[in-house]
Amino acid sequence: MERSTKKNGLINLFMLLLIGVAGLVVARVTHSQAGQIAAVFMGIGILVAAVSWFQMRLEESERLEKFEFDELARSKSSATLFEARDSETFPAQRSREQFERFFVPGFTALLLIGEGVGAWLLWRWLSKTSAAAEVVKPMVALALFGLFALILFLFGKFSATIARLEDHRLLRPGASWLLLSAYLCFVVAVGVVFVEAGFPRADIYVARGLTVLLGLVGLETLINLILELYRPRVKGKLARPLYESRVVGLLGQPEGLITTAAQALDYQFGFKVSETWFYRFFEKAVGWLLLLELVVLFLSTGIVFIETGEQGLLEHFGKPAAGQNALLGPGAHFKWPWPIDKVYRYRTEQIQSFDVGFTPESASENQNTILWSVAHTKEENFLVANRDQTTNTNSETGRIAPPVSLISVSIPVQFQITNLLEWVYNNEEPTNLLQNIANREVVRYLVSADLNDIMSENRKEAAETLRERIQAASDQHQLGAKIVFVGLQDIHPPVKVAGDYEKVIAARHQMKAKILDAQADAISTNALARATATNLINLAVSERVNREINAFAKAALFTNQVPAFEAAPSVYKQRAYLDAYARATANARKYILLTTNAQEVFQVDLQDKIRADLLNGLSVTPKK
Repeated sequence: MERSTKKNGLINLFMLLLIGVAGLVVARVTHSQAGQIAAVFMGIGILVAAVSWFQMRLEESERLEKFEFDELARSKSSATLFEARDSETFPAQRSREQFERFFVPGFTALLLIGEGVGAWLLWRWLSKTSAAAEVVKPMVALALFGLFALILFLFGKFSATIARLEDHRLLRPGASWLLLSAYLCFVVAVGVVFVEAGFPRADIYVARGLTVLLGLVGLETLINLILELYRPRVKGKLARPLYESRVVGLLGQPEGLITTAAQALDYQFGFKVSETWFYRFFEKAVGWLLLLELVVLFLSTGIVFIETGEQGLLEHFGKPAAGQNALLGPGAHFKWPWPIDKVYRYRTEQIQSFDVGFTPESASENQNTILWSVAHTKEENFLVANRDQTTNTNSETGRIAPPVSLISVSIPVQFQITNLLEWVYNNEEPTNLLQNIANREVVRYLVSADLNDIMSENRKEAAETLRERIQAASDQHQLGAKIVFVGLQDIHPPVKVAGDYEKVIAARHQMKAKILDAQADAISTNALARATATNLINLAVSERVNREINAFAKAALFTNQVPAFEAAPSVYKQRAYLDAYARATANARKYILLTTNAQEVFQVDLQDKIRADLLNGLSVTPKK
């Protein structure tokens, strides 16, 4: 019997190793994340089964050693040969005790670290890759994981039945991991079924659930290690293996949960609830109830709900349904259960988009200032025509470069599915085809466009031309899509030459500014010269007119003076004299003296010793 137990433990180890490797290969090929995490569980089961099998060998060696010792003790007449110490007499027992004392706790601690770190790393891995994950060849994954579940369940159920005996307790860890691996393979297969039924993220949800389960198993291992420090040791009583997980055992053998629940109910109510007719009926009919749930689940696949903004494509045995029945609008619809009928959902009212010429990077989304000389996306360089030959001449060799330049441009393309049947069935991978068409039309257009026009005033016209060309090519391939918008933005030279390009543009701007300054100076100088000439001409004309008028005035004055002189010659002379005297002494200081009959002699000093401005405003007060 002991040989059979060790053989069963080795079979458990071999089956976990074989199915684990095969499951990992299948999961990697089909891109099933849940399958890869299930393979991680099987890897942990391989370690547990290996340790339990090795412990079986140690216990069997100990049993054989005691058996041989008892035979020798009975065959010898004297017992003096066996008075040595137990450590020297039973080396196999000592090896087993040291294994359980040192190796088992150390292995359990390493198992705890592996489960905790593994759950954390797997969760991070799922967070990074879940957005682009997609199960390929789902039918292959479904068939193989279903086969793995069946094989593991058969071997695990056999080992679990044998392990119920007390002497076969070391079979329990390997049997529990076999059964748990079987159920995990079944869960992975169910996730693939939901993916095939039109829920593409079902595999991702299953993978996250398995990651949480791995974390719970690690938490239980930590609790077991802590409780092991305070567990009472009873001599002769076999302890439960420290690395054996009760969570794994409960999930691998759920019938134990029913038994435990029955015992709890018996204790709670004070009578044998497990012996009532209802419990007996439930225990016998639990299989049929599960089968009924599976039937209801199968029939529920005959109802499909299409959300607003979506269209469903109905396939009957892998082919489009006849007539207009192939297209399902928003609402509830009835169909044959899966896999007879399948429905694929497409968001036909949603504006979808892709990018040409660049790949967005999350690190550049928070940049406030974007420079040509700093790479902010993964850019592609396009050839573009350049009709300006002045910048393409090599000053050293004198060679003229071809009339083309390199340019980086970000072109977002937005489209909408207008004919779902054409989109799905006329071309394989229509999204990739549309992206390739857009790339081709962008390359064709840029090699015929001018660099300066694209980067300046003709950007809007270029974007509209690109949209029309992409739409025409899409209609030619009968893609059933409408190109809504084509943007032409972030146009700049490649990053390596952006600095030199900016210097050339700056030099051109400086040249243009100097030309404009010279033109402004010429306009100002010419205008000033014309204004000065006009002023001089006007002054000369005014001087001429003034002199002519003065001459006419003097002539008229002389003409008028002749009659006055003839009328009164003495008066005219006296008046002329006084006028001349007044004009001559206009700026001279004058003194008025009142004379009497007394003869006085006045001496007048005509030298002006006091300035006139000093005497102005002074008042002279006469003496009394």
